[in-house]
Amino acid sequence: MTPAADGTAGRIGDLERRRARAVATAAPRRQGALGARERIERLLDAGSFAETGGFVRARAVGDGAQRPYGDGVVTGYGTVDGRPVCVFAQDSTVFGGSMGEAFGEKTVALMELALKTGCPVVGLNDSGGARIQEGVNSLALYAELVRRNVKASGVIPQISVVLGPCAGGAAYSPAITDFTVMVDGASHMFVTGPDVIEAVTGERTTAEELGGARTSNSVNGNAHFLAADEGDALDTVRDLLSYLPANNLERPPEFAPGSVADGSPLDGIVPDRLGQVYDMRDILHAVVDDGELLYVQELFAPNIICALARVEGASVGVVANQPLHSAGVLDIDASEKAARFVRFCDAFGIPLLTFADVPGYLSGVRQERGGIIRRGAKLLYAYAEATVPKVTVVVRKAYGGGYAVMGSKHLGADLNLAWPTARIAVMGAEGAVGVLHRRQLAASADPEALRADLVAAYESTHGTPYLAAERGYVDDVIAPRDTRVHVGRALRALRGKRAPMPERRHGNIPL
Repeated sequence: MTPAADGTAGRIGDLERRRARAVATAAPRRQGALGARERIERLLDAGSFAETGGFVRARAVGDGAQRPYGDGVVTGYGTVDGRPVCVFAQDSTVFGGSMGEAFGEKTVALMELALKTGCPVVGLNDSGGARIQEGVNSLALYAELVRRNVKASGVIPQISVVLGPCAGGAAYSPAITDFTVMVDGASHMFVTGPDVIEAVTGERTTAEELGGARTSNSVNGNAHFLAADEGDALDTVRDLLSYLPANNLERPPEFAPGSVADGSPLDGIVPDRLGQVYDMRDILHAVVDDGELLYVQELFAPNIICALARVEGASVGVVANQPLHSAGVLDIDASEKAARFVRFCDAFGIPLLTFADVPGYLSGVRQERGGIIRRGAKLLYAYAEATVPKVTVVVRKAYGGGYAVMGSKHLGADLNLAWPTARIAVMGAEGAVGVLHRRQLAASADPEALRADLVAAYESTHGTPYLAAERGYVDDVIAPRDTRVHVGRALRALRGKRAPMPERRHGNIPL
């Protein structure tokens, strides 16, 4: 280097050349895919990104010829709607986005920065898995990253976006984060790929069938949102962040109260015949601000709805049975879906708003052998553990264990409301009459007429919300059209709620 080049101007020029090499794309991208930095720029507010570790280079492996800057991951921080966010983007053009030692150390350092500053982390995943050339070092950094995911769990929101392959050890980190977004037709997430599965077990499958975006959203529940393309995926993250606090010590962001739909159609939404269905979403849209909800795991276990929304400008987590699917019954998948959502809301101070229309837990040999007792208990545990404000509206059926689990007073709900159409009982009238009056029916000359009389008598006493209201299990029976007024009033009153729990290391949820 000449004396002139060794001066300040020369050093700045050298910096610019090095930076240009650091941001250069190493290989062609998949058709339609953005580069790692382009993805970050698309996610964050314009001009807000500050990169960290841009000059970190891959460790020398073999002859050491390939030591690209960044080692296949771009890390840094910026803002989304003016709020700080840490972000990393795996670069599939560098070693296939595989996890190397420097790659892992950069990601871990970013996680630690997010924890120190109390801001969310968004991970843009596009990785082939462990970097075989680096051996155990790659495996060690997977474990280090997962340890940071666990350390951050319930402290800062963690969001994973899968924009390509996410295979092997790379799949475990998204599984531990709070939400996972996948792109239809482009994202794949699995521990073992189709080729290895065929070689080991003889089973033939495709990446899409095994762990594609639709499979992960609708079959195994590994993902929470299905995006049409990369832009849609990143927009989903921005929308999601608008409902969430930066960390567990802050309140979620608040906005001016949105418009509210006329509630009078709710008076006629529940069919007169118990066996008829309706769409629970029509009720939810009439209660929340602007009728807007961000549905979580919409395609998985559709018999229960989980969504983020706002009431009077403040975030709420909505859990509701969906009569359109399996009568809103609670099965294994629905219980686990709702339990995880309830626990997330509780971890980040988001009040819970529950709408119950549930016939109970699903019966059957398959459910029993699948562990409905243990896995169904997760939702009971989640509601009982939650200390955030909890408001419940019983719309129609609330039978048996379903009544208890869906935000009942007995699990710690702060305010329980019921519509006049609510039926709160151990079981439905037909089943109860069959159990209570079996002998009387068997001896009757006209059992069908007797059954009809007994069912009518049961409905008039047990098929109402008033026995529960008499015992204080329901705080008020309200006209459906007034639901928004009562819900808003209750959530305002509960803003200062304090519900300390006994000191302990942690509870033992039935995993």
